[in-house]
Amino acid sequence: MNGSLRARFDSQLWAAPRRTRVLWAAIAVVGVLAGLDTLILHLSLDPLADVHAYYDAGTRLNAGAPLYPPTADPNAPEFYRYPPLLAILFRPLAVLPFPVAAAAWEALVLAAFFLTLRGLGVGRPSTWIGLSLLAFPTAWALAIGQAQVPVTCLLVIGSPAAVALATNLKVLPLLVGVYWLGRRDARSLGRLAAWLLALAAVQLVLEPSGSLAFLGTLNSSQMGDVRNLSPYTASPDLWAVLAASGAAIALALSRSRVGWAAAVALSVFAAPRLLAYSFATLLAGLSDRSDESPSGLAMPGPGRPHEGEP
Repeated sequence: MNGSLRARFDSQLWAAPRRTRVLWAAIAVVGVLAGLDTLILHLSLDPLADVHAYYDAGTRLNAGAPLYPPTADPNAPEFYRYPPLLAILFRPLAVLPFPVAAAAWEALVLAAFFLTLRGLGVGRPSTWIGLSLLAFPTAWALAIGQAQVPVTCLLVIGSPAAVALATNLKVLPLLVGVYWLGRRDARSLGRLAAWLLALAAVQLVLEPSGSLAFLGTLNSSQMGDVRNLSPYTASPDLWAVLAASGAAIALALSRSRVGWAAAVALSVFAAPRLLAYSFATLLAGLSDRSDESPSGLAMPGPGRPHEGEP
């Protein structure tokens, strides 16, 4: 439901019969209740649990210890399985007591969540319906302070720089690049590559050993004993086939109105380690990119001048 499809859905929902609007409202209420239940559960059992991994990683860097200890337990809550950038950004927070650092990080997570809603349009029914359908994973991500929330915000922004930054938080947002690849948008692909190289260079300068060590972590030893929803757990070969098929579908749809949504979905479902909170990022598929032509250039529209106009 991307671009003009969202606008059509919103307008038709407002004009729909009362029975239809009540049905959508009931679906939204069920989703919100599931989200509230999840939020309460995780705030009770493991509040801000994932912040430990980021905080401890920053602490190791401050102490000159390896960012990726070879004996680290992948099932421990403080296990760090991300690129070095987040740990580097956490170094100033890691000199603070954990409760203070966790509160500061959660404030940033909440800000990213509200920016996500603002970017999607708080006055659009499709935004709230989409959020209600994804309330369960979103609430989980918010409760544990997951970096998935800033990743979602960055994919709503959707610029090459934002996608590159998201990639250096969670790696697989890089797959969103199939959107520009399928649209033959060389300019956006070039900017994405330039930002990726720039961020890699920054990390290499600030944390050379960790940057090199990260390449050695990209294997199945990072999975951990979790409720993994990826088909990788059943068969790595099946996962590879499905991921390749998903990439082909996203590539084929890239020039359509659902192209961005397909690319975002690929970046989520292609993960070999797929936890339910990752589904929160599907919300970024609602991002309105109707002002782009299939070649990736902006299309003239209300308030947007034609090429060559002042």
